[in-house]
Amino acid sequence: MLKADRILIAAGGTGGHINPALGTAGYIKEKNPDAEILFVGTKEKMEATLVPKAGFNIEFIDIQGFYRSFKPEDIKHNLVTLSKLLRSSSQAKKIIKKFKPDLVIGFGGYVSGPVLRMAAKMKIPTAIHEQNAFPGVTNKALAKKVGRVMLTSEKAAQYMKPKNPVTVTGLPIRGDILSADAEECRKNLNLGGLPLILSMGGSLGAKPVNDAVFGMICAKANDNDCVFLHATGKNGTDFTGRLEEAGVDLSNHDNIRITEYIDIPKCLPAADLVICRSGASTLSELQATGKGSILIPSPYVAENHQYHNAMALVNNGAALIIEEKDLTPEKLTETVNSLLADREKLSQLGKNARDMAVIDATERIYNTLCGLIDGK
Repeated sequence: MLKADRILIAAGGTGGHINPALGTAGYIKEKNPDAEILFVGTKEKMEATLVPKAGFNIEFIDIQGFYRSFKPEDIKHNLVTLSKLLRSSSQAKKIIKKFKPDLVIGFGGYVSGPVLRMAAKMKIPTAIHEQNAFPGVTNKALAKKVGRVMLTSEKAAQYMKPKNPVTVTGLPIRGDILSADAEECRKNLNLGGLPLILSMGGSLGAKPVNDAVFGMICAKANDNDCVFLHATGKNGTDFTGRLEEAGVDLSNHDNIRITEYIDIPKCLPAADLVICRSGASTLSELQATGKGSILIPSPYVAENHQYHNAMALVNNGAALIIEEKDLTPEKLTETVNSLLADREKLSQLGKNARDMAVIDATERIYNTLCGLIDGK
């Protein structure tokens, strides 16, 4: 059992940082119901909503990231960021002294920096978890100070100079995804024996992905060799109208299904091929469900980490990659057609992805934290 009754968790910015933190917090509570867990985040980001919704308390620090530009407005932003950074240490110290944690864990985001640095300075046991194959700036700096460094991908270790040896734990995956039955999901989706191509660009919707999938669907509308299920995201709600304008009448194409969002546990297990970005959580889900994929990394993220995430699978024969600079409807259509024509290759991609899966990540994280507290 984890011999820590009061646990402080710092995580913020994106779901990729927050969801693994929440999964770990939930597992700790399962193992030790009496444990007190407090999150630290920022008021402006997703954690302000997601953490209380999950039933955990949260305190806030006022911090933001730097812009890597010398535009006048960005310089002004960075001056504000610097002033907030200088104040954040005292804010973190105040929270730590008030809560008196036995253990402090960071899951990434700018907020992790001041909290974990202060906790390490105060000689409190500390650990961080890095979700991406190419670690963020905050975690690379913290690796030199904390007691344990936990990684989703072993590849991340080469970019870090940790104080102690790293531990590869994988990334926590939702239980409803792990327990889903693929055949039952396919039956519920009424696929009629056709392969399912699941495509998505994130909750907001990535225009380059939407445009490429749009062109592919138009090109393959009359092939009837697969079922398309595409999630447009919030910013792609004109997708259906564009299809109608292009002469693709969805009332005559039961195999083309367009929605704003998809229910991942009900759809991903049924897929034969997935077209998506390469965030850490998405890739862990692809691995856990053994899905072949065409990955289109977002080039707009910090340190271009989605490219490095994708290449971890590509180099293991578990996915194909099309960089956004090379993405066209024709390229995507050609790649999809080649995989539909070579089902053995598609199956091998899925098998190789499944071989990379770590489905007990939360337990590994928990055991690593136990070892930290026990001094092992």
